[in-house]
Formats: sequence, C-alpha cells, structure tokens
Amino acid sequence: MLNRLFHGVIFSLLMLGSVSADVIELNTGQRLEGEVLKESDDAVFIDLGVDVIKIPRDRIRSRETVTTSNKETQSAAKNPNSLYLTAKLPTKNVKDLTEEFGEGVVLVQTPGGLGSGFIINSRGFCVTNYHVVERETQIAVTIFDKTKTGDIQRRRIENIKILALNPYFDLALLQIPTQEEFNFEPVFLNDDDDFKEGDSVFAIGNPLGLERSVSEGIISTKNRNFEGIVYIQTTAQINPGNSGGPLFNRKGEVVGVTNMKLTFGEGLGFAIPISYLRHFLKNRDAFAYNKENPNTGFHYLLPPKKETK
Repeated sequence: MLNRLFHGVIFSLLMLGSVSADVIELNTGQRLEGEVLKESDDAVFIDLGVDVIKIPRDRIRSRETVTTSNKETQSAAKNPNSLYLTAKLPTKNVKDLTEEFGEGVVLVQTPGGLGSGFIINSRGFCVTNYHVVERETQIAVTIFDKTKTGDIQRRRIENIKILALNPYFDLALLQIPTQEEFNFEPVFLNDDDDFKEGDSVFAIGNPLGLERSVSEGIISTKNRNFEGIVYIQTTAQINPGNSGGPLFNRKGEVVGVTNMKLTFGEGLGFAIPISYLRHFLKNRDAFAYNKENPNTGFHYLLPPKKETK
C-alpha cells in the first residue's frame, strides 16, 4: 500500500516548498515529503497532504528536514557578483532536478572533439575538464535554452574565452560571451562536502555526442586514489563526451566534475570532488591563462639546489 500511495502523490508534493517539511528516503530509494505528526519506537506517521501514513522505522534509510523553499533559497543565492553559487536546497527526484537545472549544462566543442561543461554564474563562467580544451583555442559552447513554450532551443556560441587551466586536477574555467537574447542559468555547487558512500547521484552530459543525456547511480566511494589525487567513484554511467559535466546530488547541487571511466568495466565512473573545484575557482589567479603562452596556468620553478663543497 505504501508503494501505491507513494507513486500517486510524490511528484506533486515534491514541488511544494514554502513550509517546513520532512523528507524521508525509504530503503527502496523512494522519497516521501510531508509533516511528521507522530513518532513511536517502531514507526513514523507522516502527513502527505492527502493522507497520513505509517512508515515502519526499519524501512527508512534516511530522514532530513527542509525548512526553506527551493525558490527562496535560489533567489537569495543568485548574487550576480558571486564567482559561484551555493544554496540550501530541498531533496527532489531526478526528473524534477533535470528539468530545473538541465539548462546549466552545456556542450563544449573544439576542433579536436567534444565534451560537457556547466555554467556557475550569471556572467557566463563555465567549468569543464582541462583535457576537453587542452591545446585548443577555438572553443564553442552549445547552450540548451528553454523557450516560453517549454521547447529546448540549441544556441551555439563561439569565441569562448579561456580564463584558467589546472592540468593537475584536470579543470578548466571558461567564459561564455554575454548574450542579449537570453540569460544564463547557473547551477549550484555543494559547499558542505556532506555527501557519502551510498548517496544517490546523477550526471547530465553529452556522452558520444548524445546531447543532454542523464544517468543515475550512487557514490561507490568518495575517496578513490589515483596517482595521488582523490576521485569520487560512482555507478552513474560516464562515457566519452561526459567529460567536464556535473555530477549532481539529489538536491541539485554539483558534488563533482565527471572526467573518466575504466574502459573494461561497467559502473566504474569517476569525478573530481567539488572541494578541488572550489579550491581551483578561489585560487584561479594562480592558474590564469595567458593567450600568448599556451602552457599556462603558471608553473613554479623548483628552488636552486644547495651548493656542496
């Protein structure tokens, strides 16, 4: 009965947001949002608006309280002078989050190939992988803009500016020229590093050129080590063309930048943790790109060796 009731009400209830609510995730991965009216040692009673149901505690995987609306938090966080945006967002299903934040994901194209990226502020700053734009200066970005009728319109924009490059963490910061006919729709970055193994995540990107593809999975581990760099390992499908795209949590916050998969394995995708990206953005001057010197960001020389007698 719980499953049947869930499917009947959850998609409408998750769009409510002007009041406090509890979000309960079941062991099956389903989520219920409403007001908890009563708790006992073995069950929780939640008001879904159309009915009150009893949920056995042994069927609950996690629970959190949402105290602000998605609309309010986004409005407060969208400071046009911010380098990137953060917000306290409610948990939603992947369908709604894709609808809400999909416009912030772009296709990045160079003469050598294509990848993905995502817009982080209203000035057109865009993040992708270093290897997507490596040794390239002719970069174009395709924006997927939603029209008033709900249709998706492809807008190809050329003359993309390279702002900063970090080959060590495989990150690049681009700037898309301002467009008079539409505004950029940025995504939000996770600022708490509160994700953990088993959390649901999803990726949006352009694998093999298949635009706006969505893949869902979980975080397998948040600290997989490759050559001294930590990666998020995920079961969300990552393929060539996904590189540089966002890995979202179930609040619509970016927790990682997708960048590789193991060729001879399935469900073995990897993303650069959001903490590396925040560090790169905050210290972007150290990695600033100079068009007269394609090898920049800056490289620091080793100190001279101590003279021996």
